[in-house]
Amino acid sequence: MPHRHPAPVSRRHFLGQLSIGASAALALGSDVHGQAPAAPRKLGVVLAGLGNYAKGELLPALKETQFCRLAGVVTGSAEKGQAWAREHGFPEKNVWHYDTMAQMATASDVDIVYVVTPNALHAENTIRAAAAGKHVVCEKPMAVSVAECDTMIAACRKAGRSLSIGYRLHYDPYHQELIRLARTQEYGPFLKMTGGFGFHMARKVWRAEHKLAGGGPMMDVGIYAVHEACLAANANPIAVTAKERPKTRPEFFVDVEETLDWTMEFANGAKAELFTSYQENLNQFRAEAAKGWYEVGPPAFSYRGLKAATSTRGALQFPPLRQQAAHLDAIARSIIDRTELPTPGALGRRDMVIIEGVYEAARTGKRVTLRW
Repeated sequence: MPHRHPAPVSRRHFLGQLSIGASAALALGSDVHGQAPAAPRKLGVVLAGLGNYAKGELLPALKETQFCRLAGVVTGSAEKGQAWAREHGFPEKNVWHYDTMAQMATASDVDIVYVVTPNALHAENTIRAAAAGKHVVCEKPMAVSVAECDTMIAACRKAGRSLSIGYRLHYDPYHQELIRLARTQEYGPFLKMTGGFGFHMARKVWRAEHKLAGGGPMMDVGIYAVHEACLAANANPIAVTAKERPKTRPEFFVDVEETLDWTMEFANGAKAELFTSYQENLNQFRAEAAKGWYEVGPPAFSYRGLKAATSTRGALQFPPLRQQAAHLDAIARSIIDRTELPTPGALGRRDMVIIEGVYEAARTGKRVTLRW
């Protein structure tokens, strides 16, 4: 290729780029003499909370990641933590209680804390992890209020550490295709969106208790539909309306909703008619534009086995992947490279603004304008 003379740059820009390049070289283990860069070391991840998701999904994912490894746990049971250490090969000194998370500050082999506790504890555990000097990945929903989201973002900013949200579907190819179509407007803007996520909750768990979950299915599986609609619209909504359906099991869902319908309105006239439930089954999302449509599901929001189709290409088939492994690697890579986070705390806060609006609309029966 012909040589192209670079455009002149200022001394400040040159020094800034030099600093960025040096930082990247150190992070990646590059050789300053021009040799191929060494593979970056794997970042140590601590799982804070050892429930089903940590054990069944995050633990297997960490065994598949390129840039992460399990380095420890935070748990209320010392015996469980020690058993994890023995079984999964990290030192028993890297077992902490929630009250002793500050001690992680001296653990040089720990880089990231993944908070997988009940929703109402997300803010507290995120703030403790950041204060210990660790990057944080917080499972969705980010918190139980916008105010809590703000405290989490502020704590991580003060500590100089990153905050990511566990939006695993950002890394799934079926959802990446929706993002691509929304941004390129290959079919035009998606103006009509429908779908949702719901299932029949057979036994009562903490997710059906307001004090721990902050709400019912909206805070658990409904958030997937909220997030998906924003991806399809490639924008934030301007207003919401909502209605809670009568409970069929009021003794089971005492202080949280059982089933909820809501509408999200966007500035360009697009609307999303959505649904979530702990009583009825649904796992699907469809986005329609003037020149075509994209549909994912069923299932649309599950860990694996997703399906999708378009109006022009029919059924799509992507290679299987573990969403959580792709998710963790993308976050780790952004930390190593010091690049923009793919799913930052601001995204989790955005969704909490919408959810608070939906709950207000359901409670008052009025259209709620969202303030950004």
